[in-house]
Amino acid sequence: MRLLLVEDNERLAGLMAGGLGRAGFAVDAFGSLEEADAAAAAADYDLIVLDLGLPDGDGLAWLKGFRARRRGTPVLVATARGGLGDRVSGLDTGADDYLVKPFEMDELLARCRALLRRPGSCLATVLTAGNVAFDTVSRRISVGGQVIDAPRRELDLIEILLRRAGQVVTRPVLEESLYGFNDEVTPNALEAHVSRLRRRLAEAGADAAIHTVRGVGYLLRAVGAA
Repeated sequence: MRLLLVEDNERLAGLMAGGLGRAGFAVDAFGSLEEADAAAAAADYDLIVLDLGLPDGDGLAWLKGFRARRRGTPVLVATARGGLGDRVSGLDTGADDYLVKPFEMDELLARCRALLRRPGSCLATVLTAGNVAFDTVSRRISVGGQVIDAPRRELDLIEILLRRAGQVVTRPVLEESLYGFNDEVTPNALEAHVSRLRRRLAEAGADAAIHTVRGVGYLLRAVGAA
């Protein structure tokens, strides 16, 4: 899942980006609202983590404008402003959740996962299709209850496909969700990830498979599902 992190404290941004990355997010981190605006215009994010006190403006004003443009991406405000009025104002302005600094990384990750479980984003902490399951907390794939090993990109890929099981996920959506701006991506990287994940699932006896929709994208569907 692709995440936009807007945080001007370089050390904190590095720690947050590292923790979010290890949890499976493709993170684009920026330290200003101007950069956040450009990134949000160039890519579709699954989630935004937004600081409020930024060098070129107030994050809350940016959020108000973002919502005014009918952008529905879930936004988690992470800020040092912890007063009741601040929290109420943040949520009323359009934040989907509000986290006061300092916070533990585990709580940030749990709140991100909770936002992605909301209707329109995802359904549960364990996503399933047939006998294939993906635990979004432990980030493990299992087939028929047996855990199988897979590298991070394949874990990210199966999560995206399971969240939209039975639906075609277009290639641009997959690429935008899997890779950040700073990732080096070869032209056939997505096909290679899909191929290896297909083989891994088949060898484990999965009764759900990844289908190619030529010229469009990929679809994960359990055998016998409509």
